Amino acid sequence: MSHLMPTYPPQPVTFVRGQGTELFDESGRRYLDFLSGLAVTSLGHAHPAVAEALSEQARTLLHVSNLYGTRPQHEVAGTLDRLIGGGGKVFFCNSGAEANECAIKLARKWGGRGRHVVVSAYGSFHGRTLATLHATGQPQKHEAFQPLPEGFRHVAWNDLDALEAAMDPSVAAVLLEPVQGEGGVNPASAEYFRGVRRLCDERQVLLAVDEVQTGLGRTGRWFGFQHFDVRPDVVTMAKALGNGVPIGACWARAEVADAFRPGDHATTFGGQPLATAAAAAVLATMEAERLPERAAAAGERLSKALEALPEVAGVRGLGLLLAACLTEPVAKDVAARCLQAGLVLNAVTDDALRLAPPLTVSDAEIDEAVGVLGRVLSERRPVTPGAHG
Repeated sequence: MSHLMPTYPPQPVTFVRGQGTELFDESGRRYLDFLSGLAVTSLGHAHPAVAEALSEQARTLLHVSNLYGTRPQHEVAGTLDRLIGGGGKVFFCNSGAEANECAIKLARKWGGRGRHVVVSAYGSFHGRTLATLHATGQPQKHEAFQPLPEGFRHVAWNDLDALEAAMDPSVAAVLLEPVQGEGGVNPASAEYFRGVRRLCDERQVLLAVDEVQTGLGRTGRWFGFQHFDVRPDVVTMAKALGNGVPIGACWARAEVADAFRPGDHATTFGGQPLATAAAAAVLATMEAERLPERAAAAGERLSKALEALPEVAGVRGLGLLLAACLTEPVAKDVAARCLQAGLVLNAVTDDALRLAPPLTVSDAEIDEAVGVLGRVLSERRPVTPGAHG
């Protein structure tokens, strides 16, 4: 009997070791990791710079709380502000959901009483806390936990007219992903994001961009919104920031961030030295190795290779956050068969497979992974309705 709560399906494999793009199970079998722990291990597994930073920090200082300062958090906050474009301030936390929770509370504090609504898109995913669950535009995930906190509204994705109609005087912020990750790897259009920025400016509403899955090089730019030539008011991030060490962050323009006063928001562990030391090593490595540019090139290679497979109807996404759209709704079965064949990816919808390998992935690893997927697709026998045995 497992002592874990049943919040996930039964785990099909237990991994005990990783190196770069490779994972190894209890029997020593090798797998290619083209999911990166859900877009987290962007430097690959057991990266030496991260391992060394963790080791050194663990021997130096682990925790003092945010009543006191530590060096790594100031360094990482400054780097993130620079990469986003400057002029902002950062709140550290432990996850993407917490980063979005911070953004929601900040929007409410900035908007004031009576101006608290957050508008997000159908198909979005923003977290599993009660507030971020309601911000998530997937009503089927809401029902078991009703009543959810009030103050959330959903509109059609990539539909500027629908958004405009929803932006009444009660709206404090619009919360959007540049690419809907859990919703199916659905990229926004540049025209849409620019139109959203215009509407937010006209109505003095905050534009908050959820970069939890897309941020830090994954799309081929440092942040997904940079593909669209817009400037957000708030940016949330997590996943790749610690390369597997839990850390999240919420950045906001300084004049927005200053709506928070001491006591308005807090976290015991957010920005603690171990997590921020890992983040500092991650960001330094990403900059030194120009990983956003490498992700753009690798993503182009992977996309073209996937499109050449007969069973793939098309590929959508940006950089190394891609969905291979299948000609049949068999993605779950294909993902399971790929795992058996030594390739880790997942079914993000019934007819789409998500691929998000480390940004350090090699050409040879891309070719190997597409080869495995191609074999699985070609060997899979179609099920004839009514057939038995």
